[in-house]
Formats: sequence, C-alpha cells, structure tokens
Amino acid sequence: MRYAANTSVSSEKSKAEIERLLTRYGATSFASGWQNDQAVIQFHMSERRIKFVLPLPSKTAKEFTYSKRGPRREDEAYKQWEKATRQRWRALALVVKAKLEAVETHIASFEDEFMAHIVMPDGKTVAEHARPMIAEAYKSGKVKALLPGW
Repeated sequence: MRYAANTSVSSEKSKAEIERLLTRYGATSFASGWQNDQAVIQFHMSERRIKFVLPLPSKTAKEFTYSKRGPRREDEAYKQWEKATRQRWRALALVVKAKLEAVETHIASFEDEFMAHIVMPDGKTVAEHARPMIAEAYKSGKVKALLPGW
C-alpha cells in the first residue's frame, strides 16, 4: 500500500506545508506550478536552486476518465484522480521533510541529500546530467566494484 493512499489532506495543504517547511529550514525563495500531468516546486537554499518534478496522474487516463475531456468533479473517476493526486503531494511533503531533517541533524550534507535535484546553470538537474552517464557505465561494463579487490 502506498504512503498516504487514503489521505484526506488536500494537495493545496500539502504544498503549503512544503512551503512552510522550506521557510522554517532557511529557504530564501519558493515557486510552484504545474503543466499537464506534472507539478514542479523549486526553491533556493544553501546557495543552490533545487527542483522537484512531481508526476501527477493523468486526467485522461483510462482508470480515471468517463468523458473525452477528463473526469468531472461529480464522477467517481474524478474522485479517484483527486485521491491519487493528494497521495503524491503527501509523499513529496514527506520526502522534503525527511531530507531537511537529515541535513538539520547532520545525518547528511545538504548537497548529498538534494544532489539529484540541484539545478545546474544550464537549467537541467544533476540527475538529468548523470542518468545517461550512469546508464552508459553499466552498459559498457566499466563500473567499479562496490568493494575494491573483491
């Protein structure tokens, strides 16, 4: 079962919680938005710009749709779509809170916790840069052993 699968906390409240957490932990700016089937939050903290892309359930996916334009508020499909959206926002709030707390309690550095989501000068995240290199390393077989000498 997914985390917060049956949450009643609205997506708006989860987003507001994320913004409050970031403010409390020292973020100097925050922005959010959405396009099609994804939401984005960005913030500036520890001299880094961080971006999380949150995939949202498609309003036109078979499991949610009863009409060509997507689910309507009164439809059971809409209610299921809204439930899935709430779950994803709760999960993002959990991830952000856990990362901030790990940094605050010195379990990990800010860069280690947020590395994949750091936005580079070209606008891409570190993860977007690293994924192809990692895939190529595994494809070529040129991957270092976990324990040298084993």
